[in-house]
Amino acid sequence: MKYERIKKLTKLILDIMFFTGIIVLLTLPIWLRFAGTHYSKDIEIHYLAMLIVFAVSGLNGLLIVNELRKMMKTVLEANCFVEDNVKSLRRMARYSLVISIFFFIKVLLVPTPATLIIILVFFIDFSHFHLPFFIAFPLPF
Repeated sequence: MKYERIKKLTKLILDIMFFTGIIVLLTLPIWLRFAGTHYSKDIEIHYLAMLIVFAVSGLNGLLIVNELRKMMKTVLEANCFVEDNVKSLRRMARYSLVISIFFFIKVLLVPTPATLIIILVFFIDFSHFHLPFFIAFPLPF
């Protein structure tokens, strides 16, 4: 197939994102201290709160990438219209909601335009999968 190379490249990119994301998450306290001393004093002042926000958001981001990796396996097997992918999309929507909530908390501590954009992007992702069903079905948390 002519798309096999694109599929494999996409899987490789997702794998790289996942494993480098783990490294970034594990070294987050070091990088956040560095940013607090060399970039913005607000990070240093709110270090613990920022560390919690970025760690929880980073973990949920890794969970999203991991779900994408699972879905990519079904694409490579040419069997992507399966119930597991629907469940993965719903889990990713919940992970996006968690990211939105934690970045909303961050915007209360250190308001920046970038934080507002992150909230908007991840809330739109969540609402795409859950808001139409609020009335008829409870959220499966």
